[in-house]
Amino acid sequence: MNKVLLYCRQGFEKECAAEIAEKAAALGIFGFPRVKENAGYILFEGYQPDDGDKLVRELPFASLIFARQMVAVSDLIRDLPSDDRVTPVVAALQGALKKGGDLRVEVADTNESKELLKFCRKFTVPLRAALRQAGILLNHESAKQPVVHVFFIAPGHCYVGYSLSNNNSPFFMGIPRLRFPADAPSRSTLKLEEAFHVFIPADEWDERLASGMYAVDLGACPGGWTYQLVQRSMMVHAVDNGPMAPALMDSGQVMHHREDGFKYRPTRNNVYWLVCDMVEKPVRVARLMGEWLVNGWCREAIFNLKLPMKKRYEEVSQNLSMLAALLSENGINAQIQARHLYHDREEVTVHVRRIWSASGGRRDER
Repeated sequence: MNKVLLYCRQGFEKECAAEIAEKAAALGIFGFPRVKENAGYILFEGYQPDDGDKLVRELPFASLIFARQMVAVSDLIRDLPSDDRVTPVVAALQGALKKGGDLRVEVADTNESKELLKFCRKFTVPLRAALRQAGILLNHESAKQPVVHVFFIAPGHCYVGYSLSNNNSPFFMGIPRLRFPADAPSRSTLKLEEAFHVFIPADEWDERLASGMYAVDLGACPGGWTYQLVQRSMMVHAVDNGPMAPALMDSGQVMHHREDGFKYRPTRNNVYWLVCDMVEKPVRVARLMGEWLVNGWCREAIFNLKLPMKKRYEEVSQNLSMLAALLSENGINAQIQARHLYHDREEVTVHVRRIWSASGGRRDER
C-alpha cells in the first residue's frame, strides 16, 4: 500500500497535511497530501508502492500532533453494489495483512457523516463474519494483531486498510469516549481527562496518577482541571485570581492561591504534576513550563498552547522546538508529546515528562 489515511479534526486538514509531509520526508518517504477542506481526514500518497506500509511501521503515531489515527490504505473503493457491499471489501483486503485482530468501520468526525455512521454500525456485523471466514480476521479479538479499518467517505465509497496496534490510536475513530461528570465545574475537565487517556499508558496510571500526589493547577478557575486531580485523590494548589468551585474547596484537597499563574512559585519540593490551561500567548506558556521543568518544580506537566488563526502547525512546532532546546541546554532529558485532542478547539495539548535529573544521570521520576 502506498497511501496513508489520517483522521483529523474538521477544519484542520491543512495542518495535518503539512505535518505528515514534513515527517514523511524526514524518513526519506516522499509523496503528496490530498486535502479536501472540512473533510475531517487527509490522504498522503507516496511515490513508492510500499510507502504507506512503511509509514505506519516507521513513523511513531505518538509524534503526530494533528492526526487522530494513521491507517495504511489502498485505492478508494467506489460504488459498492447495494445488494452486496461485503464481497468487494473482503476482496480488497485479501493479501493486505496476515491476520487482523480487530475491525473498525468508521467515518470522519463531521456532521455530514452522522447518518453514515449508523450504516457503519450495522455493516460491521456481516463484514466481521465474512472477514473471519476469509481468514483475514482472527476469530477472537486480539490487541496484539493489526486493526482492520474500513473508512467510508460517502455511501458506497470507502478506503480499506490497516493500522498497527502498537502504533495507532486505540480508540474508535481516534476519539476517546468520555462522559461529562455532572458535578464538574466546567466542560474543560474533559480536556485533562482525555490527555491522561492519550498520554499516560493505562498500566501506568496507578504509579503516575497516584492518590496522595501533590499537583499545581495554573489558571485553575473555576476548577475543571483541578476536578480531575481531586477525583484521583491528589492534593492540589490551585492558582488563579478568580473564584474556585465551592465543592472543590469543600473537598479539603485544594489550597487556593489568588495569584498570577506566571508569578506563582511552588511552596513545596514534592510537586509531581503541573497542569495549565491559561489563555495566553503560546510562547509565554511554553517558556513558563520550561522554567518549572528546568528548576525541578514538577516531574510531569500537561498544558495547552492556544493556536493562532494562521500557520497553526508552524506555531506549535516552533514552540515545541523552543521548549525542547531549553530543556536540552539545561541538561534535562524529557519526553515531549503534543496532540490536538477531541475536546480541544483552537489549542493543542502538550505533555512533558522529565526523565533524567539535570546532574548525575540518575533517573528522577521516582
